[in-house]
Amino acid sequence: MNIVLLSGGSGQRLWPLSNDIRSKQFIKIFHTADGELESMVQRVYRQIRTIDKDATVTIATSKSQVSAIHNQLGEDVGISVEPCRRDTFPAIALAAAYLKDVKGISEDEPVVVCPVDPYVEIDYFDALKDLGALAASSNANLVLMGIEPTYPSEKYGYIIPDTPAPVSTVSMFKEKPTKEIAEQYISQGALWNGGVFAFRLGYVLDRAHALIDFENYEDLFSKYETLDKISFDYAVVEHEDRIEVMRFSGMWKDLGTWNTLTEAMDSHNVGEALFNETCRNVHVVNELNLPVLCMGLKDIVVSASPDGILVSDKEQSSYIKPFVNTLDHRVMFAEKSWGSFRILDIEKESLTIKVTLNPGHQMNYHSHDFRNEVWNVISGTGRAVIDGVVYNVHAGDTLQMNAGSKHTIFADTELQIIEVQFGKDINVHDKHKYDLPSLF
Repeated sequence: MNIVLLSGGSGQRLWPLSNDIRSKQFIKIFHTADGELESMVQRVYRQIRTIDKDATVTIATSKSQVSAIHNQLGEDVGISVEPCRRDTFPAIALAAAYLKDVKGISEDEPVVVCPVDPYVEIDYFDALKDLGALAASSNANLVLMGIEPTYPSEKYGYIIPDTPAPVSTVSMFKEKPTKEIAEQYISQGALWNGGVFAFRLGYVLDRAHALIDFENYEDLFSKYETLDKISFDYAVVEHEDRIEVMRFSGMWKDLGTWNTLTEAMDSHNVGEALFNETCRNVHVVNELNLPVLCMGLKDIVVSASPDGILVSDKEQSSYIKPFVNTLDHRVMFAEKSWGSFRILDIEKESLTIKVTLNPGHQMNYHSHDFRNEVWNVISGTGRAVIDGVVYNVHAGDTLQMNAGSKHTIFADTELQIIEVQFGKDINVHDKHKYDLPSLF
């Protein structure tokens, strides 16, 4: 199976756990069978591998999410990186060119496209395999998955099929309706449009070449910033007559708000939390090293992270976006390809960060013009390189790098350091990257 997972979105609706760097699909909130926590993208990727261990999985995403994807899924997953946001048609066109020119996928092979973060069970991925097989054998150019509605939702578009058969031609598409109109659509046999569809690779490449002047993946990548923003629906679906829809009746949820996310949680808390006996339908997600105590609360979600604290009625939590838009606060936690960092303290001329490097990973070899840095190793072992000199490091060691000094650190085991930056102009843009000489 060739599957493209669309990974977009900004971190507003699940603030404070999500931010401009960490979108909702990277929040580790679900328990695995062995008791560990996994994110939506990890859950979906694991489910795909359970159904098809040889599947070609490509994640279409922005540059800002690449580090988090590598951190959570490893280095082997395919990534089609959008140089900038240009909506779903350019993203899918770029991913299609990536599959052909980088991964060597034949134009006759089917490709399934779906969001990266649905909350589903294994039968959904069985259905995706069926969808791909249908795209390969059908006379239709596009085959969509239509999800049987469980209630008259105002959040989704609707697909109205011509017949109630498991696979049908499509009569029409409807935009997101009011609840009353959604009820009318459902009475006509309408299905939710969950943004899941399949096609033969050559079909989308032909459509892309018809709308964009490019030769191959590298050429399209280089021209990406010049492309118009346009959705796949507007660019392709609305102009295609040969479309079929395949029904899916299994569980499918879009966990886009705190209200829907807490419904899917398998416990009332992630992180340290206490509830007294008067609490009802209260959920806590706590990423801080501090306890949260809840008393006498009902239908409340509490979320605490280095970026802030949310205490909200669950229904009202759907309306946090305009309030989050008013916040001007730097990102306090982020995952990188080599590990993660958490900002501990911000002063006028200093910044203190806890850095965690995964075993076998390292930072870029880099320098700064306007700040000095001190590394205090608090756990693990590794090797630091400062201006070409290698230092073995372990818990208790302290290293100092002055402005202009080239430096990096390599983790032999999980390595945790406290980094203190000193300077009058501390900002993320003060960084020069270099190739690391062969020292070890």
